Formats: sequence, structure tokens, C-alpha cells
Amino acid sequence: MIRGMNHAVLYVRDAQRHRAFYEDVLGFSTVINGPGPFVFMRAPGSANHHDIAFFTMGDHLAASAAGQQTVGLYHLAWEVATLDELDEMRRKLDSAGALLGASDHHFNKSLYCRDPDGLEFEVMWLTPREHWGDLEDQPIVRPLDLDGDRRHFGGSITTLTDRPRTDEGHTA
Repeated sequence: MIRGMNHAVLYVRDAQRHRAFYEDVLGFSTVINGPGPFVFMRAPGSANHHDIAFFTMGDHLAASAAGQQTVGLYHLAWEVATLDELDEMRRKLDSAGALLGASDHHFNKSLYCRDPDGLEFEVMWLTPREHWGDLEDQPIVRPLDLDGDRRHFGGSITTLTDRPRTDEGHTA
């Protein structure tokens, strides 16, 4: 039985440029750096060996046309533990020029960003499940109000621990 996503591997123009971005802006650590044209990285607080890997393909390659001219991956989503951490990531991403926008989807609060090659990713906080209610199956997109959400939920409440379990014992 599949339990969740473990890691992603991306073809990029320059793995070292991505390593620097993921270390400096997102706080990832490097697990493997070569000896070939690749980098494996772990997210802060992750128990994985690696959460993402980058393989250098060369600066001569065109940007991804996924979603514009071809099918392909839209984005990956990285989860933070608290709204305070989401706000800290917002500041870091904005300072790095990587922040594209922000949305409140009711069940998660999201920042949308671009990496050095223009590939999109999301940094999000999962709203506590007991607050999803009847809107769980609705495609909600509202402006993100981090200050209001921090007043409502508190800045330090986390949803990364004690996730609900299915009857098979796996995280839901």
C-alpha cells in the first residue's frame, strides 16, 4: 500500500544553483553532492534520506513548457509545521525574488514560488482537519490572510505531528 510521496527528482539546468537556492532560502541540507552532475537534499526536520534531487542538464536547455505547451508536473508542495514558519518562509521567498503569490484554500494556506529555473513549487501549512468541515471537497481559492489566520489558529499550532491514522495504521 502506498503511504505517501517520498521524494522528487528534477532535471534542472544547474544542480549547484538549485543546491544553493534550496540551502539558502528553504533551509535544506545537502546529503550527496556529486561526484557527478547531481545533488540530493533533505528538508529540515525530514526523516527521509533525501526529499529532492537535482540532475544538471545544462544551461542550453529551454525552460519547461509544462502547462503552457506540454503536459507535465505543475508543482511540488513543501509543508511547514506552523503558521509562524509559513510567515518566515514568505519573507525569505519574497526577499529571494521567488514568491509568486499566496492563497487560502481553507484546508491549507499556501505560498506559490519559482525556483532558479522557473519551476513552480508551493510552501504550505495544513489547516487542522477538524476545521475542514463541509468544505473539504470544495476547490477554494481565497486571498491569504496570514495575520488573520495566526490570530485564529495561533502561530505555533502544528499539524505535522499526530496525523489521523487510517484503520490500517497508516497516516491518512
